[in-house]
Amino acid sequence: MDLGIPVTRRTVDTSTRPDTPYLVDRFGRVATDLRVSLIDKCNLRCTYCMPAEGLPWMKRSEMLDTEEMVRLITLAVRELGVTNVRFTGGEPLLRQDLVDIIAATASLPEAPRTSLTTNGINLGRFAERLAESGLDRVNISLDTLDRDTFHRLTRRDRFEDVLEGLRAAKEHGLEPVKVNAVLLRGINDHEACDLLRYCLEQGYQLRFIEQMPLDPQHAWDRAEMVTADEVLEMLGAEFSLTPHTAERGSAPAERWLVDGGPETVGVIGSVTRPFCATCDRTRLTADGQLRSCLFSQTETNLREPLREGVTDAELARLWRETMWAKAAGHGMDREDFVQPARPMSSIGG
Repeated sequence: MDLGIPVTRRTVDTSTRPDTPYLVDRFGRVATDLRVSLIDKCNLRCTYCMPAEGLPWMKRSEMLDTEEMVRLITLAVRELGVTNVRFTGGEPLLRQDLVDIIAATASLPEAPRTSLTTNGINLGRFAERLAESGLDRVNISLDTLDRDTFHRLTRRDRFEDVLEGLRAAKEHGLEPVKVNAVLLRGINDHEACDLLRYCLEQGYQLRFIEQMPLDPQHAWDRAEMVTADEVLEMLGAEFSLTPHTAERGSAPAERWLVDGGPETVGVIGSVTRPFCATCDRTRLTADGQLRSCLFSQTETNLREPLREGVTDAELARLWRETMWAKAAGHGMDREDFVQPARPMSSIGG
């Protein structure tokens, strides 16, 4: 399957850019949240994410090694104002040096808050080591509470492993433990209330996420997507939901108090309720490409300058220019919207 090659970032006029070391853009946003994709491989084959046979994975030589990854993260924290680092994939627990990268990040003088997005399959074995390395919390994907539906969605019989991963995360203090759920029409959309009830009982924070057009098959259909409004309507049939009074800021999830609180549920309406105006994210892929948005059509190659021996000052300049050129929004509401060439597993969630 040809995933395509993103267009190289075009030169952008920075003459009006403020004299600041931080990652500002032309719309007044400041990127302080770094999403680091550590690997594109995954040990599940979720139907909305990739084909059953998997994808043509990155070669090891194309991926940033431990030293390169740590150097860029350190640069982002020390020089560019990053205060939060989220490690993603693919499935980041498949990367052998994950613990080393987290430990190096957590040991920085002004250590950022760290988190990990995982499918949870191997988390039961790694939770203790991750906590000891300095990881603060985890997000775990769980779309269903039915083992057969899990197998149908992921093409793997690993449901119990995910539940064990959730338990281990809580046991070792990787909290708040957040659960990410995607509802698919006619498959698991009837489980919205069951998922919320389960998370409330176990002390997890549930986040429903609208399915986004990031599949390599390009089979996403807006008409088939379960929307944020539909999720809220489903939950409202059994729970009383009231808007959370706390300032949302740049958080992607709209939070709702469940039955008066203090427990909450979040809904991330990336498609129908975009939060682009407050986005504070910058993204680094496993092969060293810098992206200003999940849906960017362009990338800035940091890997090659890094391997050619450029200074941190030059890498910082490239990073600042990339973020200055960030678009106002992802453009999914426009007729000319084009899905990114890279799939989610290659970009990082």
